[in-house]
Amino acid sequence: MKVIICDDQAIIRDGLELLLKLEKDIQVVGLAQDGAEAVELAERESPDLVLMDLKMPGMNGVEATRRIRTHYPDIKVLVLTTYDDDEWVFDAIRAGASGYLLKDTPRESVVEAIRGTVDGKSFVDPAVTGKLLDQVASKQDQPTSLITDKLTVREADVLCLIARGLSNTEIAEKLHLSEGTVRNHVSAIFSKLDVSDRTQAAIMAIQHGL
Repeated sequence: MKVIICDDQAIIRDGLELLLKLEKDIQVVGLAQDGAEAVELAERESPDLVLMDLKMPGMNGVEATRRIRTHYPDIKVLVLTTYDDDEWVFDAIRAGASGYLLKDTPRESVVEAIRGTVDGKSFVDPAVTGKLLDQVASKQDQPTSLITDKLTVREADVLCLIARGLSNTEIAEKLHLSEGTVRNHVSAIFSKLDVSDRTQAAIMAIQHGL
């Protein structure tokens, strides 16, 4: 899998590159020092994932995430930052980030999150999860029917499992479906709910009490 690393600190970029070079199934195809450069590299290299810092001079990671996810929706963005402030967390998720890790995350967990994110899973640092759940719970003011009315029964089942963090393979096994059928259901869910990735779909599911 091809990965771009975006961080304004050279020592962080170089350290992450050395870390990922130890993994045979991960190829670092670009290093960016700000969001604008990350967007340019994403267009040129078509990576599977961008490992994105947030607070950077010039274009920050939130805006870069938004542009990448808007123009290149197949590219995943995994945030890796020192900031766990509510504003940064929520803005990054709303921009389309598929996961949110803090820089004190163990090496093995970062690598696992990269692989899992490319595979369609969502990874959120435990220090951030509580804030995210509190935020969506406080906005749980829409009846479940508003979201389920848009979905078939089977799509609602799939959405519930997405919200639990299951991959397409795991959902297929759980519901006794083919992976192709699950992918079709996931695409339909994204379209009907007007979301761009699994994290946003999961947040919407939680907001509506699923």
